[in-house]
Amino acid sequence: MQKNFPRLDRYDQAILTILAGDGRISVADLARRIGLSKSPTQARLKRLEAEGIITGYRALLDPIRLGLDHVAFVEVRLSDTREKALGEFNAAVRGIAEIEQAHMIASNFDYLLKVRTGSMSEYRAVLAEKISALPHVANTSTFVAMEAVKEAGLSGAIDPDS
Repeated sequence: MQKNFPRLDRYDQAILTILAGDGRISVADLARRIGLSKSPTQARLKRLEAEGIITGYRALLDPIRLGLDHVAFVEVRLSDTREKALGEFNAAVRGIAEIEQAHMIASNFDYLLKVRTGSMSEYRAVLAEKISALPHVANTSTFVAMEAVKEAGLSGAIDPDS
């Protein structure tokens, strides 16, 4: 099954690359950097938003400066993987603030969660009180990150020909 993705020309790609690095850039500065005037740049920006390619704008926060320097990756195996159980698990995961990312995995476990807390004891409480209490959790395995070598968004990974 092939999905119909909008075609991105070099101007669209440039807009996305620049915005991924600086979401607060003015339309005038963005237009100047991509080599178009302000009106067509603004029209392209509105189209990229309307098509759902740009889904929003937000501030990137430094978790270390906020005291959230403990990162754990948690493998989760479910006791039930039928569609209803997956939906219940997914909905419950979205309600746990400490879970930064959750991915369904094709492996010998079902989900991989990235959990960020301030300390090992905080993580232990999140695991015991929140993650283990999620619907259909059979067991978990935790891997603690020692250092983030690379954490980045999508900037630089945009291919207009794909």
